[in-house]
Amino acid sequence: MNLNHVFVCGHPALDFAATLRARRSTRFEMFVTPERLNAWYVESGLVDTITPGTEDDVRAAITVREALYQLITNRRLGEDFDREALAVLNGAARKVPVTPQLTLAGRHTEATPSQALATVARQAVELLSGPDMPLLKECDNPECTRVYIDRSRGMRRHWCGMESCGNKYKAAAYRARKKAVPAGATD
Repeated sequence: MNLNHVFVCGHPALDFAATLRARRSTRFEMFVTPERLNAWYVESGLVDTITPGTEDDVRAAITVREALYQLITNRRLGEDFDREALAVLNGAARKVPVTPQLTLAGRHTEATPSQALATVARQAVELLSGPDMPLLKECDNPECTRVYIDRSRGMRRHWCGMESCGNKYKAAAYRARKKAVPAGATD
């Protein structure tokens, strides 16, 4: 499986929540090492450089991620927030966030894993209390559990991303239609 992080959800907090893939089936964990966690922080654009992390940083990130996923699910389904998940997310959001600095070369953001996690938690608070909440949808791929912001015209988007899920289903539908065409028929 491709180990590159994917950013298709339309918001960093949603992409963070999606780092445990295929929650209903094979459950593929992206944060298997401190290096993979730190790679997400850099690849997401949250930081330019990050100090080395530890297993404790991974555990903290997974705990916040799971609380965030619970809260996203609660909100998407019109349910009250889970109080334990709220406490976890708010606790992380209270910590010192990433602070960008202006350098001679431009903006540079260096952080610790704890600061990066606090920033993700703050972004999640903004998302879960903001105007994009009615636009949240879960990917139509039954194996995918990514939640994304659907800003398409008429909210007709079905997939978290075409590269990750949409193309697979469009190709399968095309093959199914081709099989259904009687032999000798032309397009």
